[in-house]
Amino acid sequence: MSRPTRRGLLAGGTALLAAPGLARAQAEPLKIGLILPMTGPFASTGRQIDAATRAWLRTNGEVQAGRRLEILLRDDGGVQPDTTRRLAQELVVRDKVKVLAGFGLTPLALATAPIATEAKLPMVVMAAATAIIPQRSPYILRTSFTLPQVTAPIAEWAARNGIRSAATLVTDFAPGHDAEGVFKARFAAAGGRMALELRSPLRNPDYAPFLQRVKDAKPDALFIFCPSGEGAAIMKQFQERGLKEAGIKLIGTGDVMDDDILNSFGPDALGTITSHHYSAAHDSPENAAFTAAFRAVAPNMRPNFMAVGGWDGMTLIAESLKAANDTDGDKLLAAMKGRSWLSPRGPVTIAAETRDITQDVYIRRVESREGQLWNLEFDRIAQVAA
Repeated sequence: MSRPTRRGLLAGGTALLAAPGLARAQAEPLKIGLILPMTGPFASTGRQIDAATRAWLRTNGEVQAGRRLEILLRDDGGVQPDTTRRLAQELVVRDKVKVLAGFGLTPLALATAPIATEAKLPMVVMAAATAIIPQRSPYILRTSFTLPQVTAPIAEWAARNGIRSAATLVTDFAPGHDAEGVFKARFAAAGGRMALELRSPLRNPDYAPFLQRVKDAKPDALFIFCPSGEGAAIMKQFQERGLKEAGIKLIGTGDVMDDDILNSFGPDALGTITSHHYSAAHDSPENAAFTAAFRAVAPNMRPNFMAVGGWDGMTLIAESLKAANDTDGDKLLAAMKGRSWLSPRGPVTIAAETRDITQDVYIRRVESREGQLWNLEFDRIAQVAA
């Protein structure tokens, strides 16, 4: 056997260093600034998305397209837009992130929009659901949903299924206004009558006065929208005020019957009809893999619609990085527009023109299976545009 020469070793080493895979492995990480409400009244949103992003990395690997995805998590408390804006500015200027992501509520996303525009960085909204959000910056994309997108199906379902009059109770901020307007328009167009329209404060522990007014108005159904996590308080007071016994049906968007807290609602939740883009009970191989990965990192939580927004946000970022093979903001943005994939919720597309999500919406009923409550899908409206 001939012994390798020093020149041969050096040549071999140079060839190895020049190999494309190794060159990419030496590339700088893709830093993602993830801004979420990890504390405060909307902390459940932050915990769900944080767990989903960690589950995604554990399942798919931290290295994508030769770059490590580095998550810089920041807690904005969920209620002060100025705080969110400051954190985003620090992430861009000091930490040199290439993507901004997260955003639990609409005011927080809107506060950050100018920073994404100025820095020319993609801003992936994983939670906030007001329709106008992507219009505030050409760099905003959304992997969650919009309130009009999930409200129209339940309004039309109600009118087709014997509900002649309805009241609405929505949280008094932009997503609630979206839900109220769309429900009223679609329900009325289908022949329904609006008996009452109510708005409750964003941070409101007492829904009893509103529910009493609904009971007095005696509609066939009450349509509710509230932020994720608030459904428990509304459901408890709906029961205490005797609306179900009075023959008033409870319908709404899936935020009310949040998968993560659904079991705490008890048997009075059985039969509640909602429309939404995701249920933990969705029957698909992709969802089975997602829920298993999620529970591996958060065994005491059930993934909800916020979690799937985080999981798909990571999918969008990683797949676009592979396509662009670059961390330049404009190149990443171009790769994100029009991208489609099979999500745990079903097929989704980021529309190229609107940068918003197109997805299936499901009509679900709360049912008991093996001692637990689930939102079981019984109808599907395919590929609803945002």
